Amino acid sequence: MRLINLKPSRTNQLILALLPFAALLLAYALGSAARLADNPSDKLLPALTSLADAVNRMAFAPDPRTGEYLLWSDTWASLGRLFSALGISTLIALVFGMIVGMFPYARALLAPFFAAVSMVPPLALLPILFIVMGLGETSKITLIVIGVAPIMIRDLALKVMELPREQTVKAETLGGNSWQIAIRVVLPQVLPRLITCLRLQLGPAWLFLIAAEAISADSGLGYRIFLVRRYLSMDVIFPYVIWITLLAVLTNVLLDLLRIRVFPWSDLGKAS
Repeated sequence: MRLINLKPSRTNQLILALLPFAALLLAYALGSAARLADNPSDKLLPALTSLADAVNRMAFAPDPRTGEYLLWSDTWASLGRLFSALGISTLIALVFGMIVGMFPYARALLAPFFAAVSMVPPLALLPILFIVMGLGETSKITLIVIGVAPIMIRDLALKVMELPREQTVKAETLGGNSWQIAIRVVLPQVLPRLITCLRLQLGPAWLFLIAAEAISADSGLGYRIFLVRRYLSMDVIFPYVIWITLLAVLTNVLLDLLRIRVFPWSDLGKAS
Protein backbone atom coordinates (compact mmCIF):
# COMPACT_ATOMS: atom_id res chain seq x y z
CA MET A 1 0.00 0.00 0.00
CA ARG A 2 1.27 3.44 -0.90
CA LEU A 3 2.05 5.89 1.90
CA ILE A 4 -0.22 8.46 0.27
CA ASN A 5 -3.20 6.21 1.06
CA LEU A 6 -2.33 5.57 4.72
CA LYS A 7 -4.34 7.61 7.21
CA PRO A 8 -3.63 7.63 10.95
CA SER A 9 -6.36 6.96 13.48
CA ARG A 10 -7.49 9.72 15.84
CA THR A 11 -5.24 8.37 18.58
CA ASN A 12 -2.25 8.26 16.26
CA GLN A 13 -3.07 11.76 15.02
CA LEU A 14 -2.91 13.03 18.60
CA ILE A 15 0.36 11.22 19.28
CA LEU A 16 1.93 12.47 16.06
CA ALA A 17 0.76 16.03 16.78
CA LEU A 18 2.36 15.96 20.24
CA LEU A 19 5.67 14.43 19.15
CA PRO A 20 7.28 17.63 17.75
CA PHE A 21 6.37 19.55 20.93
CA ALA A 22 7.78 16.80 23.12
CA ALA A 23 10.96 16.71 21.03
CA LEU A 24 11.32 20.49 21.33
CA LEU A 25 10.80 20.36 25.11
CA LEU A 26 13.33 17.55 25.44
CA ALA A 27 15.88 19.40 23.32
CA TYR A 28 15.43 22.51 25.47
CA ALA A 29 15.80 20.55 28.71
CA LEU A 30 18.97 18.86 27.48
CA GLY A 31 20.44 22.11 26.17
CA SER A 32 19.60 23.93 29.39
CA ALA A 33 21.13 21.18 31.52
CA ALA A 34 24.33 21.22 29.44
CA ARG A 35 24.73 25.02 29.63
CA LEU A 36 23.96 25.17 33.36
CA ALA A 37 26.45 22.38 34.01
CA ASP A 38 29.17 24.52 32.45
CA ASN A 39 27.91 27.79 33.98
CA PRO A 40 25.29 27.64 36.77
CA SER A 41 24.57 31.37 36.35
CA ASP A 42 23.88 31.09 32.62
CA LYS A 43 20.74 33.03 31.64
CA LEU A 44 20.32 32.03 28.00
CA LEU A 45 18.55 28.70 28.66
CA PRO A 46 17.19 28.77 32.21
CA ALA A 47 16.08 25.53 33.82
CA LEU A 48 12.46 24.45 33.59
CA THR A 49 12.13 25.09 37.32
CA SER A 50 13.26 28.69 36.73
CA LEU A 51 10.60 29.09 34.04
CA ALA A 52 7.97 27.74 36.44
CA ASP A 53 9.11 30.16 39.15
CA ALA A 54 8.87 33.07 36.69
CA VAL A 55 5.34 32.05 35.69
CA ASN A 56 4.33 31.91 39.34
CA ARG A 57 5.89 35.33 39.98
CA MET A 58 4.32 37.02 36.95
CA ALA A 59 0.90 35.36 36.98
CA PHE A 60 0.07 34.46 40.57
CA ALA A 61 1.92 36.96 42.73
CA PRO A 62 1.03 40.69 42.85
CA ASP A 63 3.70 43.09 41.71
CA PRO A 64 5.25 44.79 44.77
CA ARG A 65 5.16 48.19 43.08
CA THR A 66 1.71 48.23 41.46
CA GLY A 67 -0.10 45.36 43.16
CA GLU A 68 -1.14 43.99 39.75
CA TYR A 69 -0.74 40.46 38.46
CA LEU A 70 1.53 41.42 35.59
CA LEU A 71 0.87 38.56 33.17
CA TRP A 72 -2.88 39.09 33.32
CA SER A 73 -2.76 42.89 33.15
CA ASP A 74 -0.38 42.66 30.17
CA THR A 75 -2.67 40.09 28.52
CA TRP A 76 -5.80 42.22 28.83
CA ALA A 77 -3.97 45.28 27.53
CA SER A 78 -2.68 43.43 24.46
CA LEU A 79 -5.94 41.62 23.73
CA GLY A 80 -7.87 44.87 23.96
CA ARG A 81 -5.67 46.44 21.29
CA LEU A 82 -5.62 43.31 19.14
CA PHE A 83 -9.35 42.62 19.10
CA SER A 84 -10.19 46.29 18.57
CA ALA A 85 -7.93 46.37 15.52
CA LEU A 86 -9.19 43.04 14.16
CA GLY A 87 -12.80 44.13 14.60
CA ILE A 88 -12.19 47.32 12.65
CA SER A 89 -10.23 45.44 10.00
CA THR A 90 -12.98 42.84 9.61
CA LEU A 91 -15.66 45.47 9.08
CA ILE A 92 -13.54 47.40 6.57
CA ALA A 93 -12.61 44.22 4.71
CA LEU A 94 -16.21 43.03 4.49
CA VAL A 95 -17.53 46.32 3.11
CA PHE A 96 -14.76 47.09 0.64
CA GLY A 97 -14.18 43.45 -0.30
CA MET A 98 -17.78 43.12 -1.42
CA ILE A 99 -17.77 46.48 -3.19
CA VAL A 100 -14.56 45.74 -5.11
CA GLY A 101 -15.66 42.20 -5.93
CA MET A 102 -19.19 43.08 -7.06
CA PHE A 103 -18.88 46.33 -8.99
CA PRO A 104 -16.50 46.60 -11.98
CA TYR A 105 -16.21 50.40 -11.70
CA ALA A 106 -15.34 50.16 -8.01
CA ARG A 107 -12.83 47.43 -8.85
CA ALA A 108 -11.17 49.61 -11.48
CA LEU A 109 -11.01 52.48 -8.99
CA LEU A 110 -9.99 50.74 -5.76
CA ALA A 111 -8.34 47.41 -6.59
CA PRO A 112 -4.98 48.94 -7.64
CA PHE A 113 -4.99 51.15 -4.54
CA PHE A 114 -5.59 48.27 -2.12
CA ALA A 115 -3.04 46.15 -3.98
CA ALA A 116 -0.42 48.89 -3.55
CA VAL A 117 -1.27 49.52 0.11
CA SER A 118 -1.06 45.80 0.90
CA MET A 119 2.56 45.85 -0.32
CA VAL A 120 3.65 48.62 2.03
CA PRO A 121 5.66 47.22 4.98
CA PRO A 122 3.47 48.28 7.94
CA LEU A 123 6.38 48.45 10.37
CA ALA A 124 7.99 51.09 8.15
CA LEU A 125 4.95 53.25 8.83
CA LEU A 126 5.22 52.94 12.61
CA PRO A 127 7.37 56.06 13.14
CA ILE A 128 4.99 58.05 10.93
CA LEU A 129 1.98 56.85 12.90
CA PHE A 130 3.62 57.77 16.19
CA ILE A 131 4.46 61.24 14.89
CA VAL A 132 1.02 61.89 13.41
CA MET A 133 -1.20 60.13 15.99
CA GLY A 134 0.95 60.22 19.08
CA LEU A 135 2.10 57.35 21.25
CA GLY A 136 -1.33 56.29 22.50
CA GLU A 137 -3.63 53.44 21.59
CA THR A 138 -4.78 54.92 18.29
CA SER A 139 -1.43 54.54 16.56
CA LYS A 140 -1.03 50.92 17.70
CA ILE A 141 -4.50 49.94 16.53
CA THR A 142 -4.05 51.79 13.25
CA LEU A 143 -0.81 49.92 12.58
CA ILE A 144 -2.58 46.57 12.86
CA VAL A 145 -5.47 47.75 10.68
CA ILE A 146 -3.09 48.95 7.97
CA GLY A 147 -1.20 45.68 8.19
CA VAL A 148 -4.12 43.27 7.81
CA ALA A 149 -7.15 45.07 6.32
CA PRO A 150 -5.84 45.56 2.72
CA ILE A 151 -4.90 41.88 2.44
CA MET A 152 -8.30 40.84 3.78
CA ILE A 153 -10.00 43.16 1.29
CA ARG A 154 -8.15 41.62 -1.64
CA ASP A 155 -8.91 38.09 -0.43
CA LEU A 156 -12.63 38.76 -0.02
CA ALA A 157 -12.84 40.56 -3.36
CA LEU A 158 -11.35 37.52 -5.07
CA LYS A 159 -13.87 35.30 -3.29
CA VAL A 160 -16.75 37.48 -4.50
CA MET A 161 -15.43 37.41 -8.04
CA GLU A 162 -15.24 33.59 -7.93
CA LEU A 163 -18.96 33.24 -7.22
CA PRO A 164 -20.84 31.78 -10.19
CA ARG A 165 -22.22 34.47 -12.46
CA GLU A 166 -25.40 32.42 -12.80
CA GLN A 167 -26.38 33.27 -9.23
CA THR A 168 -26.36 36.98 -9.94
CA VAL A 169 -28.24 36.51 -13.21
CA LYS A 170 -30.96 34.48 -11.48
CA ALA A 171 -31.28 37.09 -8.73
CA GLU A 172 -31.60 39.84 -11.34
CA THR A 173 -34.21 37.80 -13.20
CA LEU A 174 -36.25 37.62 -10.00
CA GLY A 175 -36.10 41.40 -9.70
CA GLY A 176 -33.30 41.74 -7.18
CA ASN A 177 -31.40 45.02 -7.10
CA SER A 178 -27.72 45.42 -6.25
CA TRP A 179 -28.39 45.81 -2.53
CA GLN A 180 -30.56 42.69 -2.39
CA ILE A 181 -28.02 40.68 -4.36
CA ALA A 182 -25.27 41.83 -1.99
CA ILE A 183 -27.20 40.92 1.15
CA ARG A 184 -28.97 37.74 0.05
CA VAL A 185 -26.61 36.21 -2.49
CA VAL A 186 -23.07 37.43 -1.90
CA LEU A 187 -22.91 38.06 1.85
CA PRO A 188 -23.86 34.54 3.06
CA GLN A 189 -21.19 33.04 0.81
CA VAL A 190 -18.33 35.37 1.78
CA LEU A 191 -18.87 35.34 5.55
CA PRO A 192 -17.21 31.90 6.01
CA ARG A 193 -14.26 33.12 3.96
CA LEU A 194 -14.13 36.28 6.07
CA ILE A 195 -13.61 34.18 9.21
CA THR A 196 -10.96 32.08 7.48
CA CYS A 197 -9.23 35.22 6.25
CA LEU A 198 -9.26 36.62 9.78
CA ARG A 199 -7.64 33.43 11.06
CA LEU A 200 -4.87 33.74 8.49
CA GLN A 201 -4.14 37.28 9.64
CA LEU A 202 -3.77 36.46 13.34
CA GLY A 203 -0.02 35.91 13.02
CA PRO A 204 0.73 39.23 11.26
CA ALA A 205 -1.62 41.05 13.65
CA TRP A 206 0.29 39.76 16.67
CA LEU A 207 3.56 40.73 15.00
CA PHE A 208 2.44 44.32 14.47
CA LEU A 209 1.03 44.50 18.00
CA ILE A 210 4.25 43.28 19.64
CA ALA A 211 6.33 45.68 17.56
CA ALA A 212 4.16 48.65 18.50
CA GLU A 213 4.13 47.74 22.20
CA ALA A 214 7.88 47.25 22.19
CA ILE A 215 8.49 50.80 20.99
CA SER A 216 5.88 52.73 22.94
CA ALA A 217 3.66 51.28 25.66
CA ASP A 218 3.42 51.05 29.42
CA SER A 219 1.65 47.68 29.45
CA GLY A 220 1.14 44.69 27.20
CA LEU A 221 2.86 41.43 26.38
CA GLY A 222 5.24 42.99 23.87
CA TYR A 223 6.05 45.79 26.29
CA ARG A 224 6.98 43.32 29.03
CA ILE A 225 9.18 41.21 26.76
CA PHE A 226 11.22 44.19 25.63
CA LEU A 227 11.32 45.62 29.14
CA VAL A 228 12.96 42.57 30.69
CA ARG A 229 15.29 41.84 27.79
CA ARG A 230 17.73 44.44 29.08
CA TYR A 231 18.19 42.21 32.14
CA LEU A 232 18.48 39.05 30.00
CA SER A 233 15.44 37.65 31.83
CA MET A 234 14.90 34.69 29.56
CA ASP A 235 12.93 33.00 32.34
CA VAL A 236 10.25 35.66 31.74
CA ILE A 237 10.65 36.03 27.98
CA PHE A 238 10.16 32.33 27.17
CA PRO A 239 6.89 31.96 29.12
CA TYR A 240 5.56 35.19 27.58
CA VAL A 241 6.35 33.95 24.07
CA ILE A 242 4.67 30.62 24.82
CA TRP A 243 1.64 32.44 26.26
CA ILE A 244 1.32 34.63 23.17
CA THR A 245 1.46 31.50 21.01
CA LEU A 246 -1.24 29.80 23.10
CA LEU A 247 -3.48 32.86 22.85
CA ALA A 248 -3.07 32.93 19.07
CA VAL A 249 -3.75 29.19 18.76
CA LEU A 250 -6.83 29.44 20.99
CA THR A 251 -8.19 32.37 18.98
CA ASN A 252 -7.61 30.46 15.76
CA VAL A 253 -9.44 27.38 17.07
CA LEU A 254 -12.38 29.42 18.39
CA LEU A 255 -12.76 31.23 15.07
CA ASP A 256 -12.76 27.94 13.18
CA LEU A 257 -15.36 26.49 15.55
CA LEU A 258 -17.45 29.62 15.03
CA ARG A 259 -17.26 29.18 11.26
CA ILE A 260 -18.29 25.53 11.48
CA ARG A 261 -21.12 26.24 13.93
CA VAL A 262 -22.60 29.22 12.08
CA PHE A 263 -21.83 28.09 8.52
CA PRO A 264 -21.74 24.27 8.66
CA TRP A 265 -21.92 23.96 4.88
CA SER A 266 -18.52 25.67 4.58
CA ASP A 267 -16.87 22.56 6.08
CA LEU A 268 -18.38 20.09 3.63
CA GLY A 269 -15.86 18.22 1.55
CA LYS A 270 -12.89 19.10 3.74
CA ALA A 271 -10.63 16.47 5.09
CA SER A 272 -11.11 15.71 8.75
